[in-house]
Amino acid sequence: MGIKEELTRIEFKNREYMINHIPYDREMAFYQSIRNGDMEEMKRLFKPLCVEGFGKLSDNPLRNLKYHLIITVAFITRYCIEGGLEMESAYNLSDIYIQKIDHCSSEEGIHQIHKEMTEAYVKRMQQQKTRKVYSKPISLCIDYIYDNLHSKISLDELSEVSSLSTSYLSKLFHSEVGITIAQYITTKKIEAAKNLLIYTDNTPVDISNYLSFSSESHFISVFKKITGLTPKKFRTIHFRYNFTESE
Repeated sequence: MGIKEELTRIEFKNREYMINHIPYDREMAFYQSIRNGDMEEMKRLFKPLCVEGFGKLSDNPLRNLKYHLIITVAFITRYCIEGGLEMESAYNLSDIYIQKIDHCSSEEGIHQIHKEMTEAYVKRMQQQKTRKVYSKPISLCIDYIYDNLHSKISLDELSEVSSLSTSYLSKLFHSEVGITIAQYITTKKIEAAKNLLIYTDNTPVDISNYLSFSSESHFISVFKKITGLTPKKFRTIHFRYNFTESE
């Protein structure tokens, strides 16, 4: 059967059985509420999206829901990036929920993931709103640091990224962010290290190498200075299996 014939058949079937797609305006309002970080409005719009008819992407009910939820994740991710959420952070969150969807074995579970995912994105956007808005050169540097935490980041690199001299960049960064570039990089590396200690079984040596510390002892020293704990002690207190292992 050709595309035209199949489209005609589907349109007839949808009219015959009153199968409708979600109204476009309400769907866009739902995405916009997430982008705006409006939890109350998102929840008001969320329930109808779950109970009203979806377009049919698969004859298998569970697979049909999975496909639609993956599309929803993609739309929400794009909306949030346009709303100012860090691109890498948005896509990482997207990857997590797409994997959860893939591993889910029940329709009830899909609905729960839908709820959890939308609330997670709203909270990220709420946090985004409370952050200070930086100038373009500083934003470019912050994005570059985020993308290259596994490397040794030099002032010369950031100077090139921002198109500013090293001396002016250093002054501007401190003025806007409140700490030096070196302090900011170290803080972000330790934040990444904490997540690796909590959600992976990587050793302190692995983490030290991955984040390009000069040595394991240097990593441990810096980690303890910032957190008050050694990496080993921090892991003992905070370790959690990641979701794929716990489900």
